[in-house]
Amino acid sequence: MTVRIASPDLAPARALFPALQATADGGMAPIFLDNPGGTQVPEPVLAAMRDSLVGANANTGGAFGTSQRSDAALVAARAALADLLNAVPDEIVFGANMTTLTFAISRGIAHLLQPGDEIVTTVLDHDANVAPWLAIARERGATVRVVDIRTPDCTLDMDQLADLLTPRTRLLAIGYASNATGTINDIPTAVRLAHDVGAWVYVDAVQYAPHGSIDVRALDCDFLACSAYKFFGPHVGVLYGKAERLAEVPAYKVRPQQDESPWRHETGTLNHEGIVGAAAAVDYLATLGSFDPSATIVAPTRRAQIGAAMAAIRAHEMALFDRLLTGVERLPGVRVWGITDRARFAQRGPTLAFTWDAFSPRETAALLGRHGINAWDGDYYATNLMERLGLAPDGAVRLGLAHYNTAAEVDKTLAVLASVP
Repeated sequence: MTVRIASPDLAPARALFPALQATADGGMAPIFLDNPGGTQVPEPVLAAMRDSLVGANANTGGAFGTSQRSDAALVAARAALADLLNAVPDEIVFGANMTTLTFAISRGIAHLLQPGDEIVTTVLDHDANVAPWLAIARERGATVRVVDIRTPDCTLDMDQLADLLTPRTRLLAIGYASNATGTINDIPTAVRLAHDVGAWVYVDAVQYAPHGSIDVRALDCDFLACSAYKFFGPHVGVLYGKAERLAEVPAYKVRPQQDESPWRHETGTLNHEGIVGAAAAVDYLATLGSFDPSATIVAPTRRAQIGAAMAAIRAHEMALFDRLLTGVERLPGVRVWGITDRARFAQRGPTLAFTWDAFSPRETAALLGRHGINAWDGDYYATNLMERLGLAPDGAVRLGLAHYNTAAEVDKTLAVLASVP
């Protein structure tokens, strides 16, 4: 695959999102900067879900056409998500969301732990990749050790990570990218360090998946979880697990489903239309490279197309982020939390957290909301991080860009913020 990216134009993609064409209260077109909490959904995803409900709305394993179409759709969806992550279909497990999947798989992992074993988590992580491990540690008499951050750039202390990993470590739980500060962690190094002491690695890729290409083979992680509603799909969770890891971990299921298939970790009847929608979101992502007239793309497979698209997304989003960060930094009394050095942008994503003297985070989000701009405030479940930064309980304002955002939207947001006396 050959990709040349320079100033991609992803504006045509906006036309595929009905929510972007709607009007908010007061007749204003909404500006979605709440993307780290959940992205909007394009028409191809909505159409796929409708088709599933109309033509394949049956449970699996039946001897009739509707059920067989449902079976085929799930097979196709596993293949699509495998392409997204560079896995194989038998390594894909579906569930309600990343949080639910993590609690479920952690319950099985708990039975492999002994008193005195150790689990390592990080200050930077969303609580969905912290609380499950705290719970099983309490149950099994294990110890949880926490990797701190370096301030003020909110990056993980990799030296401390190396020190905390010992022969007693059984699992490292680490995020690919921070949902608060946008920090992108050095996952390949973290995986190598953990594997050197015989530990498994569980990666939360929820915040990275909409912004960058994921290759579980290259990462060599043991598990990786993400949620489709963060990459333009419906509320469905996706878990990758190495085949041997999925086989080792006990599954909690009803007795008729206690087989040896890799997806035995899926419980009950799944959200079939949601899974079909997740697959359609992958197909949508694969088209985005073609929206870039400046790119030379030779991408014969869906996996290669996704790689080209993610390169276009990255270039577009980070150009917008530079514009957003520049404007926010000019506001009096503002503090940005995370990497601000443009030379280090490779270590961060397009998510910005800030506090300022003019308003509390909640008041700032309300100000933006009155102008049709969606922004989050609080801790967004980055509980340990906000406590570590001294920002609890109010947290910070969070603005997160997606590929469908525009320079005009960034400029309007900055103008609203700058209008405060």
